[in-house]
Amino acid sequence: MKNNEKKIRLNKYIALSGKYSRRKADELIAIGQVKVNGKVITDFSTQVSKKDKIEINGKILSIKEQFTYIKYYKPAGYITTKSDEKGRKTIYDILPPEVQNLKPIGRLDKDSTGLLIMTDDGDLINKMTHPSIKVQKIYRVCVQGKIEQNDLIKWAKGIELEKGKIAYAEAIVESFENGNTVLIVILKQGMNRQIRKMADYISHPVISLKRTHHGCIDLSGLKKGTYKYLKVSQIKELQQYIKKVEKEKQ
Repeated sequence: MKNNEKKIRLNKYIALSGKYSRRKADELIAIGQVKVNGKVITDFSTQVSKKDKIEINGKILSIKEQFTYIKYYKPAGYITTKSDEKGRKTIYDILPPEVQNLKPIGRLDKDSTGLLIMTDDGDLINKMTHPSIKVQKIYRVCVQGKIEQNDLIKWAKGIELEKGKIAYAEAIVESFENGNTVLIVILKQGMNRQIRKMADYISHPVISLKRTHHGCIDLSGLKKGTYKYLKVSQIKELQQYIKKVEKEKQ
Protein backbone atom coordinates (compact mmCIF):
# COMPACT_ATOMS: atom_id res chain seq x y z
CA MET A 1 0.00 0.00 0.00
CA LYS A 2 1.35 3.42 -0.88
CA ASN A 3 2.02 5.84 1.98
CA ASN A 4 -0.68 8.29 0.86
CA GLU A 5 -3.25 5.46 0.98
CA LYS A 6 -2.56 4.67 4.62
CA LYS A 7 -5.75 4.54 6.67
CA ILE A 8 -6.07 6.37 9.97
CA ARG A 9 -8.95 7.05 12.35
CA LEU A 10 -11.25 9.86 11.27
CA ASN A 11 -10.66 11.99 14.38
CA LYS A 12 -6.89 11.80 13.87
CA TYR A 13 -7.28 12.81 10.22
CA ILE A 14 -9.31 15.84 11.27
CA ALA A 15 -6.69 16.76 13.88
CA LEU A 16 -3.95 16.55 11.25
CA SER A 17 -5.62 19.42 9.41
CA GLY A 18 -4.31 21.65 12.18
CA LYS A 19 -7.71 23.29 12.61
CA TYR A 20 -9.18 21.08 15.33
CA SER A 21 -7.99 19.09 18.32
CA ARG A 22 -8.85 15.40 18.40
CA ARG A 23 -11.40 16.01 21.15
CA LYS A 24 -13.06 18.70 19.05
CA ALA A 25 -13.05 16.27 16.12
CA ASP A 26 -14.89 13.73 18.29
CA GLU A 27 -17.51 16.37 19.14
CA LEU A 28 -18.03 17.21 15.47
CA ILE A 29 -18.38 13.54 14.56
CA ALA A 30 -20.85 12.93 17.41
CA ILE A 31 -23.19 15.75 16.32
CA GLY A 32 -23.17 14.69 12.66
CA GLN A 33 -21.12 17.57 11.28
CA VAL A 34 -18.62 15.33 9.47
CA LYS A 35 -19.11 13.72 6.06
CA VAL A 36 -16.88 11.15 4.38
CA ASN A 37 -17.39 10.89 0.62
CA GLY A 38 -20.74 12.67 0.94
CA LYS A 39 -22.08 10.51 3.77
CA VAL A 40 -22.57 11.72 7.36
CA ILE A 41 -20.35 9.65 9.67
CA THR A 42 -20.96 9.27 13.41
CA ASP A 43 -18.84 6.13 13.92
CA PHE A 44 -15.64 7.09 15.76
CA SER A 45 -13.82 3.98 14.50
CA THR A 46 -14.16 4.98 10.83
CA GLN A 47 -10.83 4.74 8.96
CA VAL A 48 -9.99 7.19 6.18
CA SER A 49 -7.09 8.08 3.90
CA LYS A 50 -6.03 11.04 1.77
CA LYS A 51 -8.10 9.60 -1.08
CA ASP A 52 -11.31 10.18 0.88
CA LYS A 53 -13.26 13.44 0.71
CA ILE A 54 -13.75 14.76 4.24
CA GLU A 55 -16.19 17.61 4.87
CA ILE A 56 -16.94 19.55 8.04
CA ASN A 57 -19.99 21.80 7.93
CA GLY A 58 -19.89 21.57 4.14
CA LYS A 59 -16.24 22.61 3.82
CA ILE A 60 -13.66 20.18 2.43
CA LEU A 61 -10.85 19.37 4.84
CA SER A 62 -7.29 18.65 3.83
CA ILE A 63 -4.32 17.35 5.81
CA LYS A 64 -1.38 19.68 6.22
CA GLU A 65 1.81 18.21 4.80
CA GLN A 66 3.97 20.20 7.18
CA PHE A 67 3.35 21.64 10.64
CA THR A 68 4.92 24.54 12.48
CA TYR A 69 6.22 24.29 16.03
CA ILE A 70 7.53 27.11 18.21
CA LYS A 71 8.42 27.68 21.84
CA TYR A 72 7.25 31.01 23.22
CA TYR A 73 8.11 32.86 26.45
CA LYS A 74 4.76 34.19 27.60
CA PRO A 75 4.94 37.45 29.59
CA ALA A 76 2.57 38.27 32.47
CA GLY A 77 -0.65 40.14 31.77
CA TYR A 78 -1.91 38.07 28.84
CA ILE A 79 -4.26 35.12 28.60
CA THR A 80 -3.67 32.29 26.12
CA THR A 81 -7.00 32.12 24.28
CA LYS A 82 -7.57 33.61 20.83
CA SER A 83 -10.14 36.11 22.10
CA ASP A 84 -11.75 36.99 25.41
CA GLU A 85 -15.34 38.00 26.15
CA LYS A 86 -14.09 40.05 29.12
CA GLY A 87 -11.85 42.10 26.86
CA ARG A 88 -8.59 40.98 28.46
CA LYS A 89 -5.35 41.10 26.48
CA THR A 90 -4.30 37.82 24.86
CA ILE A 91 -0.97 36.54 23.58
CA TYR A 92 -2.35 36.96 20.04
CA ASP A 93 -2.34 40.73 20.59
CA ILE A 94 1.47 40.62 20.71
CA LEU A 95 2.42 37.58 18.62
CA PRO A 96 3.60 38.45 15.08
CA PRO A 97 1.39 37.59 12.07
CA GLU A 98 3.46 34.59 10.95
CA VAL A 99 2.53 32.58 14.06
CA GLN A 100 -1.01 33.86 14.67
CA ASN A 101 -2.47 30.57 13.38
CA LEU A 102 -0.69 28.45 16.02
CA LYS A 103 -2.39 27.16 19.15
CA PRO A 104 -0.77 26.74 22.57
CA ILE A 105 -0.36 23.25 24.00
CA GLY A 106 -2.03 23.81 27.34
CA ARG A 107 -2.53 27.16 28.99
CA LEU A 108 -0.93 29.60 31.39
CA ASP A 109 -3.13 32.00 33.33
CA LYS A 110 -2.91 35.77 32.92
CA ASP A 111 -0.46 36.36 35.76
CA SER A 112 1.84 33.43 34.96
CA THR A 113 4.86 33.54 32.68
CA GLY A 114 7.04 31.06 30.88
CA LEU A 115 7.07 28.34 28.29
CA LEU A 116 4.29 27.73 25.81
CA ILE A 117 4.79 25.23 23.00
CA MET A 118 2.61 26.37 20.09
CA THR A 119 1.73 24.48 16.91
CA ASP A 120 -0.86 23.77 14.23
CA ASP A 121 -0.38 20.02 14.77
CA GLY A 122 -3.70 19.07 16.36
CA ASP A 123 -2.63 15.48 16.96
CA LEU A 124 0.39 16.58 19.01
CA ILE A 125 -1.77 19.01 20.99
CA ASN A 126 -4.16 16.19 21.84
CA LYS A 127 -1.41 13.82 22.94
CA MET A 128 0.34 16.40 25.12
CA THR A 129 -2.83 17.59 26.83
CA HIS A 130 -4.71 14.31 27.20
CA PRO A 131 -5.08 13.62 30.95
CA SER A 132 -4.22 9.93 30.59
CA ILE A 133 -0.76 10.57 29.10
CA LYS A 134 0.57 12.81 31.92
CA VAL A 135 3.23 14.85 30.14
CA GLN A 136 5.50 16.46 32.72
CA LYS A 137 5.64 20.24 33.23
CA ILE A 138 8.11 22.04 35.51
CA TYR A 139 7.58 25.42 37.18
CA ARG A 140 9.62 27.84 39.27
CA VAL A 141 7.21 29.20 41.85
CA CYS A 142 7.67 31.81 44.57
CA VAL A 143 5.13 31.58 47.41
CA GLN A 144 4.52 33.72 50.46
CA GLY A 145 6.16 32.66 53.71
CA LYS A 146 8.37 29.74 54.61
CA ILE A 147 7.01 26.39 53.46
CA GLU A 148 7.55 23.39 55.71
CA GLN A 149 8.30 19.90 54.45
CA ASN A 150 4.91 18.72 55.73
CA ASP A 151 3.25 21.09 53.27
CA LEU A 152 5.09 19.51 50.36
CA ILE A 153 4.18 16.04 51.64
CA LYS A 154 0.51 17.10 51.50
CA TRP A 155 1.01 18.12 47.87
CA ALA A 156 2.63 14.78 47.01
CA LYS A 157 -0.15 12.78 48.72
CA GLY A 158 -2.84 14.81 46.98
CA ILE A 159 -5.29 17.57 47.85
CA GLU A 160 -8.99 17.47 47.01
CA LEU A 161 -9.41 20.89 45.39
CA GLU A 162 -12.88 20.06 44.09
CA LYS A 163 -15.24 17.26 45.00
CA GLY A 164 -13.86 14.09 43.46
CA LYS A 165 -10.84 15.87 41.94
CA ILE A 166 -7.49 15.21 43.62
CA ALA A 167 -4.53 17.42 42.73
CA TYR A 168 -0.97 16.12 43.04
CA ALA A 169 2.38 17.86 42.70
CA GLU A 170 6.00 17.09 43.42
CA ALA A 171 7.95 20.04 44.81
CA ILE A 172 11.33 20.81 46.28
CA VAL A 173 12.56 23.99 47.96
CA GLU A 174 15.09 25.82 45.79
CA SER A 175 15.71 28.74 48.15
CA PHE A 176 14.30 31.18 50.69
CA GLU A 177 14.19 34.81 49.61
CA ASN A 178 13.08 37.75 51.77
CA GLY A 179 10.97 35.51 53.97
CA ASN A 180 9.35 33.75 51.01
CA THR A 181 9.95 30.32 49.46
CA VAL A 182 11.07 29.51 45.93
CA LEU A 183 9.93 26.07 44.78
CA ILE A 184 10.59 23.84 41.80
CA VAL A 185 7.24 22.19 41.10
CA ILE A 186 6.62 19.19 38.84
CA LEU A 187 3.10 18.58 37.51
CA LYS A 188 1.71 15.70 35.49
CA GLN A 189 -1.86 17.00 35.64
CA GLY A 190 -3.52 19.96 33.98
CA MET A 191 -6.16 21.21 36.38
CA ASN A 192 -7.18 24.87 36.11
CA ARG A 193 -4.85 27.13 38.17
CA GLN A 194 -3.69 24.00 39.97
CA ILE A 195 -0.51 25.28 41.60
CA ARG A 196 -2.16 28.50 42.76
CA LYS A 197 -5.06 26.57 44.32
CA MET A 198 -2.72 24.10 46.00
CA ALA A 199 -0.63 26.95 47.38
CA ASP A 200 -3.75 28.68 48.72
CA TYR A 201 -4.79 25.41 50.38
CA ILE A 202 -1.63 25.35 52.52
CA SER A 203 -1.89 29.14 53.18
CA HIS A 204 1.15 30.10 51.09
CA PRO A 205 -0.27 32.09 48.14
CA VAL A 206 1.69 32.29 44.90
CA ILE A 207 3.68 35.48 44.32
CA SER A 208 5.08 34.50 40.92
CA LEU A 209 4.86 31.43 38.70
CA LYS A 210 6.96 30.57 35.65
CA ARG A 211 6.82 27.41 33.54
CA THR A 212 10.35 26.40 32.62
CA HIS A 213 9.84 22.98 30.96
CA HIS A 214 7.10 21.16 29.07
CA GLY A 215 8.02 17.60 28.26
CA CYS A 216 11.61 17.74 26.97
CA ILE A 217 11.37 21.37 25.78
CA ASP A 218 12.64 24.23 27.93
CA LEU A 219 12.91 28.03 27.93
CA SER A 220 16.59 28.17 26.99
CA GLY A 221 17.50 30.92 24.54
CA LEU A 222 14.32 32.95 25.06
CA LYS A 223 13.55 36.34 26.57
CA LYS A 224 10.04 37.33 27.66
CA GLY A 225 7.77 37.88 24.67
CA THR A 226 10.06 36.14 22.18
CA TYR A 227 9.78 32.81 20.37
CA LYS A 228 11.90 30.33 18.45
CA TYR A 229 10.99 27.71 15.89
CA LEU A 230 11.71 24.21 17.16
CA LYS A 231 14.44 22.38 15.30
CA VAL A 232 13.67 19.11 13.53
CA SER A 233 15.78 17.32 16.15
CA GLN A 234 13.73 18.92 18.96
CA ILE A 235 10.44 17.90 17.35
CA LYS A 236 11.65 14.31 16.96
CA GLU A 237 12.85 14.31 20.57
CA LEU A 238 9.44 15.56 21.71
CA GLN A 239 7.63 12.88 19.68
CA GLN A 240 9.90 10.20 21.16
CA TYR A 241 9.31 11.58 24.64
CA ILE A 242 5.53 11.27 24.17
CA LYS A 243 5.86 7.70 22.90
CA LYS A 244 7.93 6.84 25.96
CA VAL A 245 5.34 8.35 28.33
CA GLU A 246 2.53 6.51 26.51
CA LYS A 247 4.37 3.18 26.96
CA GLU A 248 4.96 3.86 30.65
CA LYS A 249 1.23 4.31 31.32
CA GLN A 250 0.38 0.94 29.74
